Amino acid sequence: MAVPVCGRRLWVVDVEKKLDEADASVEVSRWQRHCIYRVPACIKDLKPKAYKPQVVSLGPFHHGDPELVPMEEHKRRALRHLLRRAKKPLEEFVTAVEEVAGQLASAYLDLGAEWREGEGRERFVEMMIVDGCFLLEVMRANGLDAVGKNTGDYAPNDPIFSHHGVLYMVPYIRRDMLMLENQLPLLLLEKLVAVETSKPPNGDFINRMVLRFMSQSPRLPPASTTLGLHALDVHRRNMLYGQYQAPNWTSRDVPEADIIRSAVELYEAGIRFKKSHSVSLHDIRFRHGVLTMPAVTVDDSTEYMFLNMMAFERLHVGAGNDVTAYVFFMDNIIDSAKDVALLSSRGIIQNAVGSDKAVAKLFNSISKDVVLEPDSALDAVHREVNAYCRKPWNMWRANLIHTYFRSPWAFLSLLAAVFLLVMTIMQTVYTVMPYYHPNNGGDSSSVAPAPM
Repeated sequence: MAVPVCGRRLWVVDVEKKLDEADASVEVSRWQRHCIYRVPACIKDLKPKAYKPQVVSLGPFHHGDPELVPMEEHKRRALRHLLRRAKKPLEEFVTAVEEVAGQLASAYLDLGAEWREGEGRERFVEMMIVDGCFLLEVMRANGLDAVGKNTGDYAPNDPIFSHHGVLYMVPYIRRDMLMLENQLPLLLLEKLVAVETSKPPNGDFINRMVLRFMSQSPRLPPASTTLGLHALDVHRRNMLYGQYQAPNWTSRDVPEADIIRSAVELYEAGIRFKKSHSVSLHDIRFRHGVLTMPAVTVDDSTEYMFLNMMAFERLHVGAGNDVTAYVFFMDNIIDSAKDVALLSSRGIIQNAVGSDKAVAKLFNSISKDVVLEPDSALDAVHREVNAYCRKPWNMWRANLIHTYFRSPWAFLSLLAAVFLLVMTIMQTVYTVMPYYHPNNGGDSSSVAPAPM
């Protein structure tokens, strides 16, 4: 029981001291600083391995994990290489990072006091510099550094930074960079590159550096001076560029959406599938019986990527719900391997994991316990698809096409049947016409003469 202080209970005094913190503006400022989170057990327990790094720790949440300690030696070596190449003293990097140490620490929600106070703060700055320089060196391992020079000053048999390391180790590091708990604020990389190059890079430079490494794709979004929060945030935003297509309906025209049918069922209802021109998850639309969707490559890292992006959307207020809505939409139209095969034949799913059944299982498993925002853009597509399927004429036309137009022989059989039907009708018409229209005309000589 709390001991009274001057007749007042301790917990009452403590609450009153913190009344100022309850001010709305103070709370907004507090929560805005966080962007890297520990994934709650209610999410993580469904697939724990998807949220845990396998080879390298980045940041404080997994620093010191026994299975990740072997990479610490390579981190230190990367730091030494970067310092030699930059020809800048380490103290300049330390000074630059210390200036923003408070912001960097605030990016991590519920960061322990062992990283914030006394010697812990010094250890935090050290960890940020070592991890940040390592990440820069890994991203440049098979490319150019910030000043346009090759980073080929590593031994040819280096286990991480050689051609062999890039081929066999870097893919695991890239996958670990997808983990929400394993992120570094991009503000850190911006400060390190600024010291290295003696000029402050803009946010777009850092964003593009991360995207070139994460996406391995030559397509990059339009330039943006807004620095991303971390690698996962930049990679996610790169998948969501552009705007959703405006729905071709009003709320009173289309009834409430129900469970969307599978891809095969939609196809049998007359809906065609088409690959969109972009890979943005926003590029999903339904027009005139055609459902257009972006191509998605399904490989060994796809499940980790989607799960961590969905966790970020759930935990970071203001991030939106777009990736979660997309995964839920895909789960609805994929029920079995047949649905995957149909979408693969249209180029919408690029299967790099093997069987179609494995892809179906992936989408069916990662959408458990998802929470969607009401009246989303994909909900609009959902309603349009269902409204199209409810029209009897669309169903009849689809049945006709699927029954008689799937093969040349079926089509020829249909033509023969139509020809026979037409001939039968014409024969019937010519047989019946004399009965209803007899020939009244005759020889004029047979007409009786008029009386005199």
